[in-house]
Amino acid sequence: MPSEYGIETDSVTLQRFVLNEQRKYPEATGDLTNLLTCLLTAVKAISSAVRKAGLAQLYGVAGNVNVQGEEVKKLDVLSNELMINMLKSSYTVCAMVSEEDENMIEVEVGKQGKYIVTFDPLDGSSNIDCLVSIGTIFGIFRKNSEGPIQPQDVLQPGRKMVAAGYALYGSATMVVLSTPGRVDGFTLDPSIGEFILTNPAMKVPKKGKIYSINEGYAKKWSK
Repeated sequence: MPSEYGIETDSVTLQRFVLNEQRKYPEATGDLTNLLTCLLTAVKAISSAVRKAGLAQLYGVAGNVNVQGEEVKKLDVLSNELMINMLKSSYTVCAMVSEEDENMIEVEVGKQGKYIVTFDPLDGSSNIDCLVSIGTIFGIFRKNSEGPIQPQDVLQPGRKMVAAGYALYGSATMVVLSTPGRVDGFTLDPSIGEFILTNPAMKVPKKGKIYSINEGYAKKWSK
């Protein structure tokens, strides 16, 4: 609730939320909290770039294609570099897998941590020029072997994720974070530069009024 001053004086920021969750696990080292903090810095920077893309001449293609055979946009390149550099700087990640890179990105040994992050730095970038909502998708795994990174460290099933989520860049910037047992939504307050908990304990309604599914590949669905 807003205070007598008309603003919230006890907001639950995403970092505060993660720290509260961390306290539930006495064995936690804080590495995941640090990783998420650096990832959110990249998200804020991408959000800023998306909003001023027209003024900064960031529309259009960069002149190459990604591993999916899609034309890479200038914002794709910028977003990818932001994600890679911010995650490396966290000292908690040993490897990354990006939709924009054909091969796994291994962090130099001196900066390696115990987590692996997979991400699409800017999903829906083909819609950038027409101002449709776009986003960043990420998944976080824990390295499960000793020594050098092995293929099985990266090729883990989704149920092994430590955390996952996405950022949506639209009329507002929102992050939805999934952690064991819950999903929560946070909205960026540009006045303080923090993600504030706005949608706690999100759940899919048991029954809705809208049918929505991507039928683009319906012909390839298994019978």
